[in-house]
Amino acid sequence: MADGPEQHANMTRGERRAAVSLAGIFAMRMLGLFMILPVFALYADDYTGATPGLIGLAIGAYGFTQALLQIPFGLLSDRFGRKRIIAIGLLLFALGSLVAALADSIWGVILGRALQGAGAIAAAVMALAADLTREEHRTKAMAVIGMSIGLSFALALVLGPWLGHWIGLSGIFWLTAVLALSGLVILRWSVPSPALSRPHRDAQPVPAQFLAVLRDARLLRLDFGILALHLILTASFVSLPLVLRDSLGLAPDRHAWLYLPVLVLSVAVMIPFIIQAEKQQRMKPVFLAAIVMVLAGELALVQWQGQLAGVVLALFVFYVGFNILEATLPSLISKTAPADSKGTAMGFYSSSQFLGAFLGGALGGVLHGRFGATGVFLGCALIALVWLAVAAGMERPRYLASRLVGVGRLTPPQAGMLARELGRVPGVVEAVVVAEDETAYLKVDPRALDEAALETLVGRPAPAGQ
Repeated sequence: MADGPEQHANMTRGERRAAVSLAGIFAMRMLGLFMILPVFALYADDYTGATPGLIGLAIGAYGFTQALLQIPFGLLSDRFGRKRIIAIGLLLFALGSLVAALADSIWGVILGRALQGAGAIAAAVMALAADLTREEHRTKAMAVIGMSIGLSFALALVLGPWLGHWIGLSGIFWLTAVLALSGLVILRWSVPSPALSRPHRDAQPVPAQFLAVLRDARLLRLDFGILALHLILTASFVSLPLVLRDSLGLAPDRHAWLYLPVLVLSVAVMIPFIIQAEKQQRMKPVFLAAIVMVLAGELALVQWQGQLAGVVLALFVFYVGFNILEATLPSLISKTAPADSKGTAMGFYSSSQFLGAFLGGALGGVLHGRFGATGVFLGCALIALVWLAVAAGMERPRYLASRLVGVGRLTPPQAGMLARELGRVPGVVEAVVVAEDETAYLKVDPRALDEAALETLVGRPAPAGQ
């Protein structure tokens, strides 16, 4: 008998608990990584051997190990268990925090930051979230986790300057270790254990798809975009805190009062742009306009770095563009990736993001050491200009939604036959049925989809669009 619609409309209590708990773990980890971003350059001169280049490297060092290890960690979680791998990652993160907290040289901090990044749990967390949610609610769980990352970044910019003033960099690293251990408590006592763990093509990378995804020029263009965005962000924070203190005379504990209203207002202004991009199907012009905003923000910092009003305006323009791009890039990956390769595409996208943070810290440190803040902001503007040229050639995205539909046990021939039948349903643009996953991966045009025909084929009401 087909399941009733009421059984699929809402997340269960267990699914909500899993989503919130995993989001909490992710948020605490990212908060620990981000909190030094607005303050490290202010206090790093106290470390033995500190130079601008090494300070930048310390800021971005976590990105290299995170980019290198997050896909392997996700694959290891298939074999050794999600919660075990996440626990190991949190312990590595805590260890890195302790190393950085106890360091008296810049190289000790760099080692600690690299160990923090080595606790690369992102892919394993997403895989566990997929284990603990049904196909029709998986995107909701992923959205909760994604929002926690944005919230942790905003909190880090506000809390970092206050904490840096009151407890110093070593205190922030000690606090980060406590956050990591708190994540272990949540993992043990709040996150449910899945009855069954298996690979999920919508949530984690599949090795057999690596070459195809890496050869897809459309996806590579987007990967370059997120790399450039986080390179620019991290490099800017090598110099920005110093500009606020040294050029504008703003005490470090007052920096939060500048960041907070800029972030809040930029999020409010971002919303109409996202509506235009998604609802009005103007993704490409909005996307390009956001890159221009990032470029304009960096050029404004070059011109007005000695004026408080100019810096505030520059940061506001920058963060409007940044927030739009942070929201639209994952959406473009989802729209562009083949129906059954979303997890693989997102894995390389996420790795590109962290690689961008590493390159941004390293490049920002070198540029600041040689040319000062002006050189950093001009370098970031040049990266944004290159990105704009690359993005200008992107195809207009198709406004398709991803859907996952459980199909039960099928033989490979039956799966192939069902995929062909699903492909003939009006509004279904792409259909892949994977027998071992017991799942159909669909790309659909929501405005043209024949829900009744889809329901007839899958034997129960079609799940909500993802």
